[in-house]
Amino acid sequence: MSKGTINVSVDNIFPLIKKFLYSDHEIFLRELISNATDATLKMKHLANIGEAEGVEYGNPIIEVKLDKKKKELRIIDQGIGMTKEEVEKYI
Repeated sequence: MSKGTINVSVDNIFPLIKKFLYSDHEIFLRELISNATDATLKMKHLANIGEAEGVEYGNPIIEVKLDKKKKELRIIDQGIGMTKEEVEKYI
């Protein structure tokens, strides 16, 4: 599995999210954390049944980091992730 980063400017994305998807920013954040939780639980399950080679899960963590200077919000998880094709299709 390869790792990558998706960068989106907060100045550009929040107005779109608010206008077209959600009534406020908090719902958007809750949805992202929910997605991170689902992905982490899927990876934990795969590790427990031996389907995720080289992965050990003791206590998975989801981090939410805010950098006001960089205008950056990061949600970091140890979840199953997305393939390159999924990223290109959905993001």
